[in-house]
Parts: sequence; C-alpha cells; structure tokens
Amino acid sequence: MTNWIRCIEPSGCPDDLGVLQLAWLGDAVWELYQRRRFCKQPAKGKDLHLSVVSLVKAEAQARALENLESSLTDIERKLVRRGRNRVGRGTRKVNIAIYCKATGFETLIGWLFLKNPNRLAQLLDRLEKIDSKNLKD
Repeated sequence: MTNWIRCIEPSGCPDDLGVLQLAWLGDAVWELYQRRRFCKQPAKGKDLHLSVVSLVKAEAQARALENLESSLTDIERKLVRRGRNRVGRGTRKVNIAIYCKATGFETLIGWLFLKNPNRLAQLLDRLEKIDSKNLKD
C-alpha cells in the first residue's frame, strides 16, 4: 500500500518548516495513507469514514508511534521529541500525553514525507504488518 509514497521525490526542505507545520502536513499524509488503505473495500461511505477516523485520531497515532519507536533513528527520535514538546495545552477531548505523542508522530510523518519518502514507506509498511485492530480502540 505504500508504492504511491515510494514514487514521490523528496521535495522542499522540511528543516525550514516549523514543527507545527510539519505536524499539520503529517496529519494530512497519515489520513491520506489510511484512506487509500480502505478505498478498495466495498462499504458505505459512512462505514469507510468511521474506519478511517478510528485510525487517524490522536490515540491511534500515539499507538502507531509506540509501535515504531524501536525502529526509529536518532534523528527521527529527535523530530518526534521536538513535535511532542511543541504542543501547547492540547485539547480537552484527549489526554495531553497522548496528544503530545500524536503530534510527535505527525511531525515525523510530515518531515519524512518531504525529506525521505522511501523511509516513510518503510515505517508505514512496518505498521501494516501490525494487525490494524491493534491501532483501534
């Protein structure tokens, strides 16, 4: 499911962007990745939407990061830390620690999307090997 990412050429200089901009981009990339995973399944739009929402919310992103942490390089860990530490008060709906982890995950995804799409695809392939039920509530 990650061949589309592998075809992307590195573009721009993600180091010129702020952490929150990278997280914003990473959130969009993560959602597109999840939507592509579900788009070939025969289901009603509402059911597809609910399936994707369960995988793109902060709790699922935090769990995805936990599943990847042992595979991250030092640079990737630093990016995650920068994203985690940049969060302000977060949201009332989600525990702040979970929200911080999710923002760190999004920051990593955004940075890799621009800097090293092949590495991003490797990490996403790793997550695909994990039963998707483990990423849901």
